[in-house]
Amino acid sequence: MSVKLSDRHFGIGGDGLVLICPSDIANARMRMFNIDGSEGKMCGNAIRCVAKYLCDEGYVFGETLTVETLSGIKTLKVEKENGLVKSVTVDMGKGSVEPKSLPITSLTPIIGEKRVFGGKEYEITCVSVGNPHCVTFVDSIEGLDLQKIGPTFENDAFFPERVNTEFIRVIDKNTLQMRVWERGSGETLACGTGACASVFAAMLNGYIERNEEITVRLIGGDLKI
Repeated sequence: MSVKLSDRHFGIGGDGLVLICPSDIANARMRMFNIDGSEGKMCGNAIRCVAKYLCDEGYVFGETLTVETLSGIKTLKVEKENGLVKSVTVDMGKGSVEPKSLPITSLTPIIGEKRVFGGKEYEITCVSVGNPHCVTFVDSIEGLDLQKIGPTFENDAFFPERVNTEFIRVIDKNTLQMRVWERGSGETLACGTGACASVFAAMLNGYIERNEEITVRLIGGDLKI
């Protein structure tokens, strides 16, 4: 169904399909399916959309709610204006660099290490924020051919369950610019988990300030992490 509905020519068009289901342990349960039909463990932007829908349609009242995902229960806080949700903040939990949490074939964490993808060397940091991410820092993101580069990361044997890949330009200590290739969906205009993973990776590599709000600039808009 997600393949059919996500098609931009013969379907509705989108980056995937999100289902809001009943839950015995949270206000609701979210399932998210990518363009290729594979099920994702977590989607930061999708879960914020779920929170807005649940609150705006009267399924949940108050300013805090919980949503069950394949990455665990996530807590969200909403800010309302004139009775409708204006913005949503989600607690993504603790990030991890442990190889088994991604997974990757390395026995040790990968932080600022060089590897070759598609015949080119990249410096990568691998982190999990409930789903796997490979973050690489580059001088410019505008000219990147992600349709060619993205699949070389996603399908590399180093990532047994494939991977989301973020290409990051550091603007300053509080600002990152990002493009993302999502496993199962290709390049998307925004990725909440990818933004969190990129901030985590930038912190690990000393590019940004710790304990500060970081702005991640994406094609689809800015996210505050």
